[in-house]
Amino acid sequence: MDIIAKLAEELRIKYSQVESTVNLIDEGNTIPFIARYRKEVTGSLDDGILRDLGERLIALRALEERRIEVRRLIEEQGKLTEEIDVSLSAAKTLAEIDDIYRPFRPKRRTRASMAAEAGLTPLAELMLEQKSGIDIVKEAENFLNPEKKIVTANDALSGAMDIIAEKVSDNAEFRKWIRDFTYEKGNLVSKAKKEEDSVYRLYYDYCELLKKIPSHRVLAINRGEREEFLNVKVEADKPVIINYIEGKMLTHNICSSTPFIKTACEDSYDRLIAPSVQTEIRNMITETAEEQATKVFGENLKNLLLTPPIRDRVVMGFDPAYRTGCKIAVVNDVGDVLATTVVYPTPPENKTEAAKKILTDLINKYKIDIISIGNGTASKESEIFICELINEQSRQVSYIMISEAGASVYSASKLAAEEFPQFDVSLRSAVSIARRLQDPLAELVKIDPKAIGVGQYQHDINPKSLSASLAGVVESCVSNVGADLNSASVSLLSHIAGINAKTAQNIYDYRTGSSRFKKRSDLLKIKGIGEKAFTQCAGFLRVPESNEVLDNTAVHPESYEVAKKLLTEVGYTVNDVKAQKINEISERIEKKGVETVAKGLGVGVPTLLDIISELKKPGRDPRSELPAQILRTDAMDIKSLKPGMEFLGTVRNVADFGAFVDIGVHQDGLVHISKLSKSFVKRAMDAASVGDIIKVRVLDVDIEKKRISLEKIFDK
Repeated sequence: MDIIAKLAEELRIKYSQVESTVNLIDEGNTIPFIARYRKEVTGSLDDGILRDLGERLIALRALEERRIEVRRLIEEQGKLTEEIDVSLSAAKTLAEIDDIYRPFRPKRRTRASMAAEAGLTPLAELMLEQKSGIDIVKEAENFLNPEKKIVTANDALSGAMDIIAEKVSDNAEFRKWIRDFTYEKGNLVSKAKKEEDSVYRLYYDYCELLKKIPSHRVLAINRGEREEFLNVKVEADKPVIINYIEGKMLTHNICSSTPFIKTACEDSYDRLIAPSVQTEIRNMITETAEEQATKVFGENLKNLLLTPPIRDRVVMGFDPAYRTGCKIAVVNDVGDVLATTVVYPTPPENKTEAAKKILTDLINKYKIDIISIGNGTASKESEIFICELINEQSRQVSYIMISEAGASVYSASKLAAEEFPQFDVSLRSAVSIARRLQDPLAELVKIDPKAIGVGQYQHDINPKSLSASLAGVVESCVSNVGADLNSASVSLLSHIAGINAKTAQNIYDYRTGSSRFKKRSDLLKIKGIGEKAFTQCAGFLRVPESNEVLDNTAVHPESYEVAKKLLTEVGYTVNDVKAQKINEISERIEKKGVETVAKGLGVGVPTLLDIISELKKPGRDPRSELPAQILRTDAMDIKSLKPGMEFLGTVRNVADFGAFVDIGVHQDGLVHISKLSKSFVKRAMDAASVGDIIKVRVLDVDIEKKRISLEKIFDK
């Protein structure tokens, strides 16, 4: 297989782009580095395509290794024919390669192998010759072998049919056709396993075409089966399949062997082929469903991590609870903890007035701007209480509901204990809830992505592949935003391209000692960072205090000279960059011609444009260009919602079937995929992303089931 050509075909990109990218990957370059600083080499492939390319490259190389291994194993048996060699070369999947290897694979004792040991192979071969004028029952009497329990003609015929059945099962061509036919025409069927209502009631009598069943339904049915609420099976058109097999095994000459061969064909399908093919298909659709769920989770996670930070505000983190009280943490504009306490405004204590007094004192003392409320247990009562509280304040205070998913995981972690040894677990959660408003990325990278709560059936997905995929998403986000070398946490640093956890700790230890980073090149003093690692990570790390202004941009050190020559070329200086007085740089370059300037500087146009963008806004945060989070001052209840009401809401999660939108009540509403776009979209992710601010209209409200149905409002 030409892996490069295969990747180019699958990803719909040029052969040269794939070839260059594979070379970069094989040289040890990271995906974020390639995406940002090797655009000329890859033809400006974005991070998403590069990650898909990297994953498929691994899969296709594994496929090729298996092909080579199977060819070797068959050749060692002296059975590699030209026909088998051609079939192996043409095989496109691991299943097809394994089908070819099946007849040559060492087998445990089977009915067919015991029949062969009893000397019945010649009888099976005679049966398959299908000669007229031969009485196969009479011929079978010549193969009696009492020592092997072949005492009658029927015993011999049964053994011969077992041999034929295994021969049919081992035929790679048959298996491929049956697998393809079953997938194209077959159904996934589920039935109730017990007389008990559950969340799986939709699947108690369910049937859907295998090739059309959506990923989320596959995972839901799998979970229902695992939890023993459902019996699940694959149903295929057996008569058509049997007719196909018989058409391949029978000649036009009807003879005494015909009924026995037919019986063997049906037995082969029922006993040997159908169970394994149906298992393969279920594994295949599950794998596809997991891949889709992983993509949804990754896209949601990316958008959540890139939520715009709310900077320069003093925030009160409010972690709601009932019996144990609501935990409070006040953090200043850079996330330092100023105060903590516990109040009891919720049942069973209901000490509302006492809680108001304590929090009012904190608001006035620390000039709190925003209250960040976790959306877990007792959050609705807490939201109502906070609305009353802020309406009684003399200063302007607003609030926002924040997903507290993962806060408890973080607060009980070793990292949290090291960061806040003076606080108990519950108070650490309040700090996390406050900080994830100020800088979602910096706070959420401390938590296992699977615990963040923006996935779809994430607990049903292969943990290893999910973790690998999400780690790539986090790395991409952190690298896209960048990190301050003198203030970034170890968690944040460890997700920078080219830096591992140990090196991140070395960076942290360096700056907490007597030294701080004065320039990017100081990174080379850190153990674990040589020239290669420096090349990979330097562009994603910032040093605002450096005398070199480019150290506070995404311009890579390898391009510093180019950037300075560019400034001179268009009549600017480094001091103009510091003072942000180069507003006309794009116009001046356009007058000279972008391609002409790029050629004169010895760089490609993509690199030139990236340098210009960074020179315009040194130290810029790309998240600041996204819509700001919605702050509120009043609360609503689901009971107050009526069809036709319109709201500005925030997309909190996206699944295959739609988007969940926070409109300011305790329960997120669902915008079904059919209501997300004016035109047809196959995936909800194509029409909505976590963090999007959208206008919605209430369609229906089910108070008992706590369901809100919404539709997106489109500008005319």
